[in-house]
Amino acid sequence: MRPSQRQLAAAKVVGTGLAAVGVLALVAVVDPNQPGHYPTCPSLALTGFYCPGCGTLRCLHFLATGDPVMAWRMNPLAIVAIPYLVWAWLSWARRSVTGRPRAWLAPPWVLWTVLVATLAYWVLRNVPGLEFLGPVRPGA
Repeated sequence: MRPSQRQLAAAKVVGTGLAAVGVLALVAVVDPNQPGHYPTCPSLALTGFYCPGCGTLRCLHFLATGDPVMAWRMNPLAIVAIPYLVWAWLSWARRSVTGRPRAWLAPPWVLWTVLVATLAYWVLRNVPGLEFLGPVRPGA
């Protein structure tokens, strides 16, 4: 018996959720602050500048271990993005289970705003005097 399209869609949602929880559990247990566990950011290694994602692994580690202040200090943009990502996953889950199509697409101004904000964050976290936007060393 072949599974229905709705069952396959629900399986994808559940699989994605389990994968996210698994990655979060791994990042909670294997501390990214200890060298040798995770690769260095290629952007940082090549240019010496922080990209918008620099510090996200450490941010997730601190969130998973219950330290939201240090998580914020690692990557404020990631903290701001997490509620949206959870909402997007929940919306996808609801659509997959109910079979309802997506109700709307983001208007272009939303996409442009996110792009401009991300690029501005990328630049600003590398400006002298705005170091607080870049990831910090634990204990600093």
